[in-house]
Amino acid sequence: MKALHGLRVIDLTQAMAAPFCSMNLADMGADVIKVEPPGEGESMRQLGRAQQNGHSGTFMTMNRNKRSLAVDLKQPEGVALVRRLAASADVFVQNYRPGAAKRLGVDYESLRARNPRLVYCAISGFGETGPYAPRGGYDLIAQGMSGVMSVTGEEGGAPAKSGLPLADLAAGLFGAYGILCALEHRDRTGEGQLVDTSLLEAAMALTVWESTEYWSTGRTPQALGSAHRLWAPYQALRASDGWFTVGAGSDRLFASLCALLGREELSQDARFASPPARAANRRALIAQIEPVTALKPRAHWLEALARAGVPAGPINNYAEALSDPQALARDMVVDLLHRGAGAIHALGVPVKLSETPGAVERPAPLLGEHSAEILRELCYSDMEEKALRAKGVIQ
Repeated sequence: MKALHGLRVIDLTQAMAAPFCSMNLADMGADVIKVEPPGEGESMRQLGRAQQNGHSGTFMTMNRNKRSLAVDLKQPEGVALVRRLAASADVFVQNYRPGAAKRLGVDYESLRARNPRLVYCAISGFGETGPYAPRGGYDLIAQGMSGVMSVTGEEGGAPAKSGLPLADLAAGLFGAYGILCALEHRDRTGEGQLVDTSLLEAAMALTVWESTEYWSTGRTPQALGSAHRLWAPYQALRASDGWFTVGAGSDRLFASLCALLGREELSQDARFASPPARAANRRALIAQIEPVTALKPRAHWLEALARAGVPAGPINNYAEALSDPQALARDMVVDLLHRGAGAIHALGVPVKLSETPGAVERPAPLLGEHSAEILRELCYSDMEEKALRAKGVIQ
């Protein structure tokens, strides 16, 4: 038994943020039914199709543990089918631009009229209200508007986005968080509700350090590369063969680091005598440390820092990260067999529950793979199913 076993989630999503939301629910046992248009299906099925024997690795990443129903929402029978499906569901997730779901007839008010217990989640670029609500939104746009890009990259360098789609992924996580909160409320009251989040709000919610710095000091935060705003040394350092990270922000850890480097006098230097002083004089401090660390390889420093109890780690590429023994011990890489792509790898579930653990048990579905199965669950007759297929409503 998984934590969300018995919950039915209807997934009218595409791209990354909203599919990531419903994927996290599926990993914990929810029955997620992905509704896609007939023909080529969701747009991400076509992105990078050569990645996995003609199948999109991007699509498979975000849509594991789901079932697929291919239905044409441009036909009245298709809308009626999805409404019937939503009447049987606990959760409905979509990421259309505000107003598009209403034009299709699958908006919150329409579905709630038949299923008042429904938790309806809308994830968009800017949210359902406000002057920017009608605009399309992408991760890049949200990172720029939220301030994230202004503090990403090297000090004094050009604006840079995070190497990861932070706004997309955070919006998906906040969407899942909102859904679970709404389900808890429904358990107490019997009433569903609308969950509304956006890429912009998700990206802004991650700027806790930077927003606080601005409000507290009146200064606009700037990019610092890998450095921290309040601690030093807390950043990447150069070794003779690459880079590694060190987190030695406290006085005790800093003293241990200085002793290991053979520079004990640095911990007595007034410029570096406290965390605020080290942060204020970070450039001068790193100028004293890096000439020492650059003399030996990172393996030497990582071993020595581990013995000294100073937090440190390598800067891995993905070949290294995905084969790291700690990641493997925590089941963060799992093996799956996909009907079209064959043997594939997938990321594991990052939250471990002791009694009801999640799992990655099946790969992303083929387009319409479960259409007949889902129609039977909705009590469509064989004759009705054949009629829908003949008309191109389902695939």
